[in-house]
Amino acid sequence: MKKILAFSLFDTGETILGALIYSVFFPLYITKHIDPKVYSWVYSLTFLISFLFALHIGKYTDKTGKRKEGFVIFATTTAFLCFLLGFTSHNPFVSLMIFSLMSISHQQSFVFYNSLLLNFDTKGLASGLGVSFGYVGSAIALIFFAKVLSIPDVYFITALIFFLFALPSMIFLKNPSKTNTVNLREIFKDKRFILTIISILSLTEVANTLIAMMSIYLKNVFGFEDVEIYKIIGLSAVGGIFGGIFWGIVSDKFTVNRIFPIGFFLWVGFLIILTFIPKNLVLIAGFFAGFSLAHLWTVSRVYIVSHFPQEEIATRMSFLSLTERLASTTGLFVWGLLLWITSDNYKLSALLMAVFPLFGLVVFLYSKRFSI
Repeated sequence: MKKILAFSLFDTGETILGALIYSVFFPLYITKHIDPKVYSWVYSLTFLISFLFALHIGKYTDKTGKRKEGFVIFATTTAFLCFLLGFTSHNPFVSLMIFSLMSISHQQSFVFYNSLLLNFDTKGLASGLGVSFGYVGSAIALIFFAKVLSIPDVYFITALIFFLFALPSMIFLKNPSKTNTVNLREIFKDKRFILTIISILSLTEVANTLIAMMSIYLKNVFGFEDVEIYKIIGLSAVGGIFGGIFWGIVSDKFTVNRIFPIGFFLWVGFLIILTFIPKNLVLIAGFFAGFSLAHLWTVSRVYIVSHFPQEEIATRMSFLSLTERLASTTGLFVWGLLLWITSDNYKLSALLMAVFPLFGLVVFLYSKRFSI
C-alpha cells in the first residue's frame, strides 16, 4: 500500500501544478503582455515538441530500462523551472521561454510516471487512487491556494509542493527494468495500438471540451449564477474522487479489457443527460461528469500497460500523452464549429458531440480484429 500511496501522491502534486500554474496564474499573467493567440500557439507548439521528444527519449529509455531515472530527472527539472519562473516575472519573454521548457519537461515526467505502473500487480487500484488524489489536489489548489497566492510566490510554493509530492515515487517505487530495442516504424505499423490510441482520443475530445466549456454551458443553457456553477463543478470533483477508486477496483476485479469499453457508453450517456436533464437535477449531471472523467483517466493508462509490450511502455505512453494534449485543441475547435452550425444551440451541439465516443467505440471494436 505504501507504493500505491507514493504513486498516487505524484498525481496530487501534478494536478496542483496544472490547476495553479497552467490554468490560472501564468495564462492571466502572460496575456497581459502578449497577444493571447501568440500564447496559445506557443503553448500548442510545446505539445508537439514534447511528443517528438518523448518518442525519442522513450525509445532510449525502453532500450536501457532507465524509466525511473527519466521520471526523476524530468520531475526535478519541472520543479526547478517552475521555481525559476518566480525570478523572471519582470521579463515576459524570458518567462514564456522558461514556461515552455517547463511544459515540455512536465510532459516527459508524466510519460515516465505512467510507465511506473509496471510496478504494481493491482494496476487499476494504483491508477484509480492516483486519479482520486489528483481531484483532491485540484480542489485544494483552487479552493484554498488560488485565493491567497500571487506572483511570484505562487511559483516558489507550487514548485516546492510539486517536488515534495513527487519525492515518494522517487524514493519508494522501483525501476521497471524490462528492456527492448524499440522500432518506431513498427509501433506506427501496430494497427491495434494506433486504433486504440485513436479510440482514446475520441473520448478525450469530449472530456477536455467538457472541462473547458462546462461553466459557459451551464450559464448559457440553464442561467446558473457563478455560485451555483461552482457547486456543480465541485460535485463533479466528488464524482471524480469516488470514480477513481471505483474504476480502479473494478478494473482489477473484472479485468481492464471488460471495463475499458464502458467509457464509450458513459460519455454517450452523459451527453444525452446533459441535453435533456431538467435544471433542478443538473447536480446529478455534475457528479456523473466527474465519474466519467475518472473512468477515462484511470482505465486508459492501465489498458495500455496491460495490452501492449511492457518493455516499450515509455514510448507507448508518449502516444497516450499526445491524445490528452491534442484533444485540448481539436475538441474546442469542433465545439466552436458545432455552435456555429447550430446557431449557438448549446444543447444540440452537446448532443452532436456524442459522435466522438460512438466513433471511438467503432474504432475500438475494429481494433480487436488485429492481434497484439
